[in-house]
Amino acid sequence: MAVTQQEIENRLWDAADELRVAMPEAQYSSVVFPLMFWKYLSDTWEHNHQEFLAQYEGLDGLSPEEAREIEYRDHQSFEIPFIHAGTVQERRASWSSILATVAQHGLGQRVRASLQAIESANPDKFSRLFGSMTWTQEAVLPAEVLASVMRAMDRTPKMHEGNMSHDVLGGAYEYLLKRFSDGSGTRAGQFFTPREVVELIIELLDPKNHESVYDPTCGSGGMLIAAASLLKAHGGRGYTLSLNGQEAVTDTAGVARMNLFMHNLTEFKVEVGDTLRDPRFKKPDGSVKQFDVIVANPPYSMKWKPWANDPRAIGGVAPQSSADWAFVQHMIASMDPKKGRAGVVLPHGVLFRGGQESAIRKRVLDDDLLEAVIGLPANLFYSTSIPTCILVFRAPGTKASKREDGVLFIDASTRFTKAKNRSILTGADIADVVTAYHSGSDGDGEAGLSARFVPSTEIVANGYDLNIGRYIKQAAAEQEDLGTLIDAYNIARAERQKAEQRMLAVLSAAGIEGFDE
Repeated sequence: MAVTQQEIENRLWDAADELRVAMPEAQYSSVVFPLMFWKYLSDTWEHNHQEFLAQYEGLDGLSPEEAREIEYRDHQSFEIPFIHAGTVQERRASWSSILATVAQHGLGQRVRASLQAIESANPDKFSRLFGSMTWTQEAVLPAEVLASVMRAMDRTPKMHEGNMSHDVLGGAYEYLLKRFSDGSGTRAGQFFTPREVVELIIELLDPKNHESVYDPTCGSGGMLIAAASLLKAHGGRGYTLSLNGQEAVTDTAGVARMNLFMHNLTEFKVEVGDTLRDPRFKKPDGSVKQFDVIVANPPYSMKWKPWANDPRAIGGVAPQSSADWAFVQHMIASMDPKKGRAGVVLPHGVLFRGGQESAIRKRVLDDDLLEAVIGLPANLFYSTSIPTCILVFRAPGTKASKREDGVLFIDASTRFTKAKNRSILTGADIADVVTAYHSGSDGDGEAGLSARFVPSTEIVANGYDLNIGRYIKQAAAEQEDLGTLIDAYNIARAERQKAEQRMLAVLSAAGIEGFDE
C-alpha cells in the first residue's frame, strides 16, 4: 500500500523529537537529515539488491565477481560497502546492519564509520555529503539518544521508489526543513528561504527545458528544486535542467545535496566555498561560468573583504560594510549573454544607499540591466523582520522592447497573511504579482497591489534612487520606507559616535577625566 505524505512526515517528526532531551531544535537538522538520507540510501540499495537476487536465481554459473558486475550495471546506481569497525564483525555500512547493533557500545563510532564508508565508496556522488558529523561523538549526542532517534526513524516505512514516490519523499524532506526553520529563529535564514518566496522568484524567471539554473548562495537547495518542480508543473521536463549551486557552509551544502537526491534530481553540482572570494563555477579562461537562470537569497548586508581587482566589479566595488551589491555584480557576471536572467532577494537599502553602492546602481541602470523591482511585505523571512524586495535583471540587450530604458516597479508590501511566527504569501498573492510583472500595467492599488513602469529619464532625474515610494504612492503612504528610516538612523548613530570620540579626545588632552560614559 502506498505511503501517505502525512504518515511519513509524522513518523520523521517523531524521530526528530527524540532529540529534545539532548539539543535545541535549531540543531536537529544536523542529525536528522544525515540519518534520513542514510536510511533512504540503504532502503533503496536493499530493495534493488532483492530485485537483483530474484533475477540472479536464473543466472547459473556466474562467479561472485560477474554477479557483482551485473548488479551494479543493471540494478544499483551507488554502493553500500562493507566496513570493519574495530573488533566488530565485518558488516555492510547499511542502516539495518548498524541498527541491529544499537545496544552495543560505540554506536556513534559505527554510524560515523558507515557514513564515511559510503562517501568514500561513491566519491562522484557523495563526497563530503554528510558534513562534519560531530553529532556522532558521545559528548555531543549520547548513544542512548542516538539509538532512540534511529529506532523511531526505523518505524518510518521503507524509503525506496517501490514503496513511495520521490514526490512524497522530497515533500517529507521539505516538511522537515520548514519545521526546523519554524523552531530555529534567525538561524533558519542560513539554509532555508520560505517556500512561497522561492516560488515567486522562480515563476518570474520561468526556466525552460534543458536550461541551466545557478544559485550562488544555495543554502538547502530549495530554489534549485523549485525550478525543476515549477517546470514540471507547467508541463515541462524538470529533470532536463542543469542545477548548480555554491554554499559557504559545508554541512548546509550537504543538506542541499541530500535534498536534491531526495527529489530524484541527479543532474546537479553543489560546490562549497565563499562565492564572492572563491567562485567555484568558472570557464577555462578563469572567468565566472554563465547560466540561463540565476537565483539567490544571499545574506543581507554582510561584511566582507572588498575585491581589489575583479572583473565582476562593474560600476565600482561594494563597501566593506555590505556585500549586497557584490552579490548582484556576481549574478550579473554569471548571466548568459543571450538569454540570462537573474532574480535576487535583498533589503530595501540596496535601492537608495549612497556612496559606492550608488555608483554601482548607476552603472547597472545606465546599462539597462535592471528589469523590475518588487517590494515584498515585512516579516516574510526567518532571519529578519524587515521588508525586502526582489530585483530582476536581464542580460544586456535581452529585455523585451516594452521594458527597455526603464524599470517596472511593483508594490506588494500589503499582500500577505499573518501566520504564527511570520507573514506568508498565498497562492493568490504570488499569482497577482506574476500577472503584474508580465502585464507591466499601471495598477490602481486595488487589492493591495500596484505596478508602474518608470522610464529611465525619471529615475535619472531622481538621482538613480530606486526607492519604491518615489514611484508608487501607495508604498510611500504605507510605510514611509522602513529601509530609509533604518539607514538614516544608522548614519546618525555613526556620526554621533564620531562626535563623542572627538569630544572625549579633546577633554582628555585638557586633563579632564570622568566623561567616558
